[in-house]
Amino acid sequence: MSAHAVMTRILGALFYYSPEHRETRELLQCLPTLPSLYSWLDPERIAALCEEWPQPDEETLIWQFSTLFEGQGEMVAPPWGSVYLERDNLLMGESTAQYRAFLRRHGIAFDGKDNEPEDQFGLMLLAWSALLERGNPNAAATLLEVHLLPWAHRYLELLKRNEISPFYARLARVATLFLNDVQQRKALRPETKRLFF
Repeated sequence: MSAHAVMTRILGALFYYSPEHRETRELLQCLPTLPSLYSWLDPERIAALCEEWPQPDEETLIWQFSTLFEGQGEMVAPPWGSVYLERDNLLMGESTAQYRAFLRRHGIAFDGKDNEPEDQFGLMLLAWSALLERGNPNAAATLLEVHLLPWAHRYLELLKRNEISPFYARLARVATLFLNDVQQRKALRPETKRLFF
């Protein structure tokens, strides 16, 4: 698996799975190694981010994840693309249907938890990783340009500013660096779409 796909999979899992999952707990231990897993355009910046990563105890981190990603109370940074791309901020809107059709065309299906929409940020990173692992860089680029990047930076900006979890604010900064790296290296041209959140 390429370093690109590995980094995409790690970030996808951290944005999608609760810290109570065994795999997520293992990933949390490897956060200091992220600078060495990928050839970053700004290695000093990523090293500084990973060196001083704020990690609360597991129970607190699980609560933070639930609040930010599962919707306990008002969500300051909803992780679903349709919230940003649909005029009424509805889940499972037309943008989700278009993305679902894209996934079907490329043979990707998820066993979603509680029928969660496929356009969850972490889940989209995992789909991107799957396309890279299958040797389909064109579809991976389309996923980014058409379905993820048009709204991802707005989402990450909100997550960076959240006051609930310094841990997930830091994760948003790392994800922003990674997406910017990929966009620059691959000369990606994200579609410009109107955002409603």
